[in-house]
Amino acid sequence: MDYSIESLPLDKLETDCIVLGIYENQSLSPSAALIDLLTQGLITQLIERGDILGKNAETLLINYIPDNTIKRILLVGFGNQKETTAKQYRKALTAAITILKASKINSADCALIDIDVQKSDIQWKTRQIIEVFNDAIYQFQTTKSEKGTKPCINSIKINTAKEFKEQAELGLRHGIAIAQGVDLTKLLSDLPGNICTPTYLAEQATNIASKADKMTVEILEESDMEALGMGSFLSVSRGSRQAAKLIILNYQGGKKADKPIVLVGKGLTFDAGGISLKPGIGMDEMKYDMCGGATVLGTLQAAAKMNLDINIVGIIPSSENMPDGDANKPGDVVTSMSGLTIEILNTDAEGRLILCDALTYAKKFDPEVVIDLATLTGACLVALGRVPSGILGNDDALCDDLITASKTACDSLWRLPLWEEYYEQLKSNFADLANIGGRDAGTITAACFLSRFTEGYRWAHLDIAGTAWRSGGINKGATGRPVPLLSQYLIDRANG
Repeated sequence: MDYSIESLPLDKLETDCIVLGIYENQSLSPSAALIDLLTQGLITQLIERGDILGKNAETLLINYIPDNTIKRILLVGFGNQKETTAKQYRKALTAAITILKASKINSADCALIDIDVQKSDIQWKTRQIIEVFNDAIYQFQTTKSEKGTKPCINSIKINTAKEFKEQAELGLRHGIAIAQGVDLTKLLSDLPGNICTPTYLAEQATNIASKADKMTVEILEESDMEALGMGSFLSVSRGSRQAAKLIILNYQGGKKADKPIVLVGKGLTFDAGGISLKPGIGMDEMKYDMCGGATVLGTLQAAAKMNLDINIVGIIPSSENMPDGDANKPGDVVTSMSGLTIEILNTDAEGRLILCDALTYAKKFDPEVVIDLATLTGACLVALGRVPSGILGNDDALCDDLITASKTACDSLWRLPLWEEYYEQLKSNFADLANIGGRDAGTITAACFLSRFTEGYRWAHLDIAGTAWRSGGINKGATGRPVPLLSQYLIDRANG
């Protein structure tokens, strides 16, 4: 999809379709009011006839505009003019692109940045148009012999007055970068495990770095990890014929002396559960156990395209977790890079085993903060559903900053506690700690485990098990979350 900013006056516009806003009291946005005047009150006539009420996400496509250079009008409802929230704005945008996709329209002008949205500016609204529209256009076709029919719509112009063009242009640049980062994350996540292996992820990281002037890449092999003492990570990869990789991307957009923000993403390209084998139903979706790693790649690519003045390090521990004669067994004890020993009570709790060594490795970068993200626990899906990702951490300010960014990005978070009582569940008779804490509070005890390897720096953990992909049926597929959240956090830090 091509996106651009259009500052041509609406009375001089030539377009296949213009998208306009209406509120539930049937009052028109400024752009809609002008187009109504230019069409001899056509919109008013349809409103008076009761064809559209202006409720949030309600739509009306007017297919014929006589004697006008505007061929069609798409009216979109935004609800109460004084109470339109960010989520309602995005919901209306989703309704608009759904109609555009289903039509024979090749290009459209979107005049929706004059909609009143609480606590939102021109830049934000421009970005949301691109993010929401691009998300709806995404189609996975890489492994299909017969490609599906693509929507006709291939070009969107976002209309704004000349005095707001600079703000809109910045929103355009950020929106395109984030949307492309989401697309990359979705694509890598949707690929099957026989294609998207740890080696494939490493190749994608190398490709991203090669296209960014301020980014370098380093790939550690199993021999390198063995020399570093990453016994926990390597214990997971032993059951796989695919070699594990530790992928490090280093983006230097800030001053050399500035401490980096480190993002650590779980990169399990397939998780069968190991000896503690998962149930067969739904196991195909365990290709999505690398969504954390894919998010790091998408976010780093977006940061580079936005040219953010900040230093970022992305670390992706990548492996498979398979049953094999050399695989981890329940009861095994392994030694992590930190020196802590771990009793493996369940081989399906492998994500924390690779993350803990990556979190220890992160210390070498003297980080400002470390944020890990992982499809870590089914318990998070049970607790929070598919609306927010879970967040836990050892620093209130960091967690608050991420939650603030999540609200701006409409990529929700909900914080869970890390109280000392939960650590009792990880006690082991045979090692420093166990890799599971029982059925109770599974998301929290998993974070408690990780926290043992984050001493000495500010850290937050995002459990994205419920938000990184959609399950089952026609809607199955990766969401690209939390690329928008992390991108917003990095924008906030770069601007701060």
